[in-house]
Amino acid sequence: MHRVDVDHERDTMEQPTPAAAEQTQLARRKGTFASKFALISSNLLLAYQSLGVVYGDLSTSPLYVYRSIFVGKLQNYQTSEAIFGAFSLIFWTITLIPLLKYVFVVLSADDNGEGGSFALYSLLCRHAKFSLLPNQQAADEELSAYKYGFSGQSTSCLPLKRFLEKHKMSRTVLLIVVLLGACMVIGDGVLTPAMSVISSISGIQAATERLSHGGVLLLSCIILVGLFALQHSGTHRVGFLFAPIVTIWLISIFLIGLYNTIFWNPKIVSALSPYYIIKFFKETGKDGWVSLGGVLLSIAGTEAMFADLGHFTATSMRIAFPFFVYPCLVVQYMGQAAFLSKNIDSIPNSFYNSVPDSVYWPVFVIATLSAIVGSQAVITATFSIVMQCNALGCFPRVKIVHTSKHIKGQIYVPEINWILMILTLAVAVGFQDTTLIGNAYGLACMTVMFITTFLMALVIIFVWQRSVVLATSFLLLFWLIEGVYLSSAFIKIPQGGWVSLVLSLAFLTIMFVWHYGTRKKYNFDLHNKVPLKWLLGLGPSLGIVRVPGIGLVYSELATGIPSIFSHFVTNLPAFHNVMVFVCVKSVPVPFVSPEERFLIGRICPRPYRMYRCIVRYGYKDIQRDDGNFEDLLIQSIAEFIQMEAVEPQLSISESPSFDGRMAVISTRSVQSGSTLLVSEEDVGISNSIQSSKSLTLQSLRSACDDENPQMRRRVRFRLPENPGMDPSVRDELSDLIQAKEAGVAYIMGHSYVKARRLASFRKKLIIDIGYSFLRKNCRGPAVALNIPHISLIEVGMIYYV
Repeated sequence: MHRVDVDHERDTMEQPTPAAAEQTQLARRKGTFASKFALISSNLLLAYQSLGVVYGDLSTSPLYVYRSIFVGKLQNYQTSEAIFGAFSLIFWTITLIPLLKYVFVVLSADDNGEGGSFALYSLLCRHAKFSLLPNQQAADEELSAYKYGFSGQSTSCLPLKRFLEKHKMSRTVLLIVVLLGACMVIGDGVLTPAMSVISSISGIQAATERLSHGGVLLLSCIILVGLFALQHSGTHRVGFLFAPIVTIWLISIFLIGLYNTIFWNPKIVSALSPYYIIKFFKETGKDGWVSLGGVLLSIAGTEAMFADLGHFTATSMRIAFPFFVYPCLVVQYMGQAAFLSKNIDSIPNSFYNSVPDSVYWPVFVIATLSAIVGSQAVITATFSIVMQCNALGCFPRVKIVHTSKHIKGQIYVPEINWILMILTLAVAVGFQDTTLIGNAYGLACMTVMFITTFLMALVIIFVWQRSVVLATSFLLLFWLIEGVYLSSAFIKIPQGGWVSLVLSLAFLTIMFVWHYGTRKKYNFDLHNKVPLKWLLGLGPSLGIVRVPGIGLVYSELATGIPSIFSHFVTNLPAFHNVMVFVCVKSVPVPFVSPEERFLIGRICPRPYRMYRCIVRYGYKDIQRDDGNFEDLLIQSIAEFIQMEAVEPQLSISESPSFDGRMAVISTRSVQSGSTLLVSEEDVGISNSIQSSKSLTLQSLRSACDDENPQMRRRVRFRLPENPGMDPSVRDELSDLIQAKEAGVAYIMGHSYVKARRLASFRKKLIIDIGYSFLRKNCRGPAVALNIPHISLIEVGMIYYV
């Protein structure tokens, strides 16, 4: 009886009182409200910040749109009715493409938060076998970012999927389409600065007749040179000014547009009806269709909403554009149309003539700053596109500098920067007319949108698992709209549009030649791998002298032994005690987390002391020179050795984390709790020289240290006192530590790729001339991989492909 009372008393004590329950519920409500408030605040802040990065180019389009529309034969239709129709076209263009297509549809097709044509291509490659990257593995599919998107498989798309996967030509065409879109974005990086800066500086000429057109051009070129010259310092130092500048600019053009609408012609509001579009084409006919090349400039820069998605969120974009950017642009275009309907002669300089005299110069200053901000955003996007193409093996190796330690994606590519500057100055000086530059600019922008629509249709089918009918409806609707604009832009190829085609085809040729040569070289390596039976037949010593140290053999092969190894030991029958075959490769995801970056495995039985390390990066990852790759590698191998002893299933594992005998080793877990004990010490010049037994190596290191006399940190490893450790594991770890103390050497192939004697003329032209020229004039693989020059051994080989 006493026991029952005690239990009843305990239950009574554990049961919360009504007041306590109410307090708990109130606390939960407060916590939920606080989290929602934090989320809303975060999205509002991101929406504000996106104004300076995303909408700089789009928001400066009112500077030149009406002038670009009423050129050529449309000068004969400069009437108030035609201006009403032009505004109606602009309004519905902004509504249908940026608002309906991008905000409500395209922004939903992100790849782990990233946007752009490469994000769509990456999604497609992961949900169907469309990728042409040759060194993909089953373990890559277990990356946490790999399965992003909708799961499941729709049976309606299986026939189309099988057809595209079966035919290599279709996958090649898909890659070329994606690269063409990337080339058009690079073309934007040339045309946008010239277009925006010249348009904004022309305001001086509108205000005073003292400044000639040549003076405007000279001042624009000075600003452009300064813009490109400051790229090396990165935008993070002045980036905090971008959002306020564009915000003030948008508010300014909104107020000016509202003033002009009320003051000049309030009836312009009726032009929101599509009836005026029909009326416009009835009056202008074919000439009106040709003028659509100017109308599409009103949406130039729209692709930045999707391309820069990784810096923000889809929610922040959906807040910024519909509720702020869109109304400001519509009211500004409406105000300009109202002004022009009463001032037809002001069309050649419509924007600045519509600005009231009292605010003319402040608006001019903020317009110039906004043009610079818009140009900066496009240049940064160009750097990002080049880096992604490089990661996919479609662009020659270039120097990539990360300009900010805190802001993701802030990079600088010196070679591309100076090429863009030269091309931009050539376009500005060569054309000297924003109308001609606008023709090229509009063609590039609309081509990118056209390609995005095509890729989105494929995403709807293969990623979202929707019906083919829905995807086809989306494709036909927007291709019909964009096709009309694109056809108009193609008509203007002789009037400047050819620049976009020349630039894109030039960069596309470079990408195609590089990708073709790289793929042929990889296939040669793949078909000339060293048989594993040959290594096993040689025994643990491999029939050569095993010298102290670790040899890191770099290769693009993710499986097998590269032919450079056999070539090396054939000519120099000696190798290091510990061999690690390293493969640095890109996978079709934007980022690979540090926990999943390293794949470690064993190639031969334990006595051989041969390992494989695969280092995986996403197409937006930046390979930084942290200086601790060797230490992380040693710790990862030690972790694998210990894991293999504890988990024998590694050899025949069915675990999704392993690929054959390879295991995912987290670099963070290695750093936090390593199998080896780690200690650091400062190593000066004398210590680093005396630690080497080779007099030649001492002299080389002495010369190197004379150039870099600063103190360096040296990491030393030792085994923990663990009596329960397996003796074979202890011996292997001890050999690993001793090899690390003896030194690390990097072995790479110094290859010469040539076409076979009986190859076709086309292959000889691409390989012997194009690919060889690019390889000689790009950064070497050792520099791109941050390999120390003093420890590098290059093995010369000729590849006949």
